[in-house]
Amino acid sequence: MEQDYIKLIFGLKLKQIRTDKELSLFGLSKLSGLSKSYLNEIEKGKKYPKPDKIALLSDNLEVPYDEMVSLKLDKNLAPIGEILQSKLLKEIPLELFGIQESTMIDIISNAPSKVTAFISTIIEIAKNYNFSRESFYLASVRSFQEANNNYFDDLEQSVLAFAKTYQVDLTQPLKSKELEDILVEEYGYKINSTELTSHIELDNLRSVFVPKTKTLLLAKHIDDAQKTFIYAKEIAYNYLNIEERLYTFSWIKFENFDQVLNNFYASYFAGALIIPRTRLVSELKTLFSKKSFKSKDFESIITNYNASPESIYHRLTNILPKDFNLKSLFFLRFSYKKGAENFKLTKELHLSKQQSPHANESNEHYCRRWVSLKVLKQITNADKPHVFDIQKSDYPKEGKRYLVLSSATQDPFVSDSYRSVSIGIQINNQLKRKIAFAGSKSIKTTQVGVTCERCAIKDCNVRQAQPVFITSVLKDEEIANVVSQLQKKYSK
Repeated sequence: MEQDYIKLIFGLKLKQIRTDKELSLFGLSKLSGLSKSYLNEIEKGKKYPKPDKIALLSDNLEVPYDEMVSLKLDKNLAPIGEILQSKLLKEIPLELFGIQESTMIDIISNAPSKVTAFISTIIEIAKNYNFSRESFYLASVRSFQEANNNYFDDLEQSVLAFAKTYQVDLTQPLKSKELEDILVEEYGYKINSTELTSHIELDNLRSVFVPKTKTLLLAKHIDDAQKTFIYAKEIAYNYLNIEERLYTFSWIKFENFDQVLNNFYASYFAGALIIPRTRLVSELKTLFSKKSFKSKDFESIITNYNASPESIYHRLTNILPKDFNLKSLFFLRFSYKKGAENFKLTKELHLSKQQSPHANESNEHYCRRWVSLKVLKQITNADKPHVFDIQKSDYPKEGKRYLVLSSATQDPFVSDSYRSVSIGIQINNQLKRKIAFAGSKSIKTTQVGVTCERCAIKDCNVRQAQPVFITSVLKDEEIANVVSQLQKKYSK
């Protein structure tokens, strides 16, 4: 067992024994003859006392020696011990969120019962929503993105430095051939576009990297935009000196948190390289200066880059908060099988942490009034690769309105399946100052809910389920109102 874990457990036990006996560190120092600073280091898990010092503490605290050195924890500390032993605090880089491991240990040791209750609650929530280890890691990265408004200047600067070093022209659309040459010539890659096609089981994979021989296996049916993105991610892993990484795209499983975080870094680098910030900001300023919105103006921005609509929308979540101060936004990706009744939320980002929906609501019926779902329905009957729409979504229950842009495309890896990506920007004074067409009447305003089960909109012709949660709340309010009247009547 790791020495660090043993130190932490002994420190937690000592602190609990001391506080149970209502002793301060100063008091224990006087009682045992050990310095206050030394005892403090022990309780924080930084030092482990020698046997004679443990014997001294055992005698003065009147606790058997064997009980003090035992790694068995009482019921108050047992869940904390499980977390420490699971190495969870080491797997997740707490420093990303400005938290030191020692600070976390202090919080745990200062309020063990409250922390235990919190941990138990998190575990129960995870079980109820089938929250896997991978889901926990992805949620952590998403929180990291949201905490930084999804903009990372060090990665942006790395892209500019790379472009300068390798003379990549960021003013022109980037093609896969240019990046392939860099991978082969500079990083010794071997590109294989035939092997994956002979393995039916790997139909959903776009690439597999074999590190020993630096061989990159590519799916034959990917287009140039997808190939460019894969190459850009591989360059990111090499240029940023990332060793702990994933070897398949799309990912199969994560072994540790660093792989998840580095996958995000590589994807961010790739997006910033293929869709350069300076170009996109300039094009958005031109678009936002127009008083009326025309779909072709936005769609032309998408076609200006060798990238999928999803990559463009992702890039908007970097650019809009940073360069236009539009931070109250959300990103959603839905998948849909033609003819099916349900829509699956497969990716989400909420920069202000207020918007709906969330994936844990997927067992309910998402509002069919969303433009995100409308474009998915439209593309199943359209003879074109891309369907775009825009609307102002009015959430009367939340008192918020969003300008929502949404694109739908066919899933290239699953037959009769489609995906939509959407970005919603809260309609507030900042948006009205930055986007001239925000007040345009040509953009339809639609009242929306989150799920049918929680929606109070009456006479909805696309409702998929009864508003059972709303009905329950109204019934409770009615009961409370009658009880209140009875209280008043018989209090006279």
